[in-house]
Amino acid sequence: MIVSRETFLNLQESENKYLSVKDFLVSGENFDLIYSKDLDLLKTIPVPKPKDLPKYYESQEYISHTDEKRGLLSKLYQLVKKWSLKKKTKLIYSQNNGFGSLLDVGAGTGDFLNVAKKNGWQVYGMEPNANASNLALKKGLELKSSLNDYVGKQFDVVTLWHVLEHIPNLEETISTLTNLVKSNGTLIIAVPNFKSFDAKYYGKFWAAYDVPRHLWHFSKNSIEKLFSEKFHLKKTEPMIFDSFYVSLLSEKYKTGNNFSLNAFWIGFISNIKAKRTKEYSSHIYCFKKHN
Repeated sequence: MIVSRETFLNLQESENKYLSVKDFLVSGENFDLIYSKDLDLLKTIPVPKPKDLPKYYESQEYISHTDEKRGLLSKLYQLVKKWSLKKKTKLIYSQNNGFGSLLDVGAGTGDFLNVAKKNGWQVYGMEPNANASNLALKKGLELKSSLNDYVGKQFDVVTLWHVLEHIPNLEETISTLTNLVKSNGTLIIAVPNFKSFDAKYYGKFWAAYDVPRHLWHFSKNSIEKLFSEKFHLKKTEPMIFDSFYVSLLSEKYKTGNNFSLNAFWIGFISNIKAKRTKEYSSHIYCFKKHN
């Protein structure tokens, strides 16, 4: 069944069901993923009401909203994050051909903006989670709670690091993001890829489905289609560490074990296979806005 983009964004039909997935992190509730052949992406249903969404983030194990370093997964996450921050700052510099103004959407605890600021960027950020925003404030970063606070402004670079999959009002947000990027400016989006080997291997246990916090599940095709009207895709980069981290979490959900050598093997195999298929666990997409 091929549906239009407008129809799919409101679709609730069970005949398009792709997979049933459990919320392993917070609620234990089950959600369905439905597939759009037209857009080549998945949507989580039912979508929690806006007033109910925050409760699904209320977990000490939701690492991106904390600076927690206890436990193996937290330590690994923080270690990889330190390396990735350097890579991200080099990437935005190369895509912008120099320093400029930077808006990070879903800035978390502000570590990326903090590093970018020290490297010469004029930084701005948005983070709806109060706990994460308070941690960023202690680092000298005052984050806005909504993109509406930036309406009328434009930036050289706008980034969303594993954020787009969380946003309920996808079409509206894409329109807002488009307006926030300067002409010939850069939009950078990082999201998981449900077509990766580790996603297929773990199926309903794949941690990057992360329902219902992740409301959308993208492929390379879907990302390019959603932004093709106003942007040109210049570059796609793999996030090679994601396959290992996601596999560790997936093994935990599947077997109950906090540590698994099999997770590292699956993460390794996923990256090896992706050298041929170009379907990594997560990708970074670098867009340039049309003049």
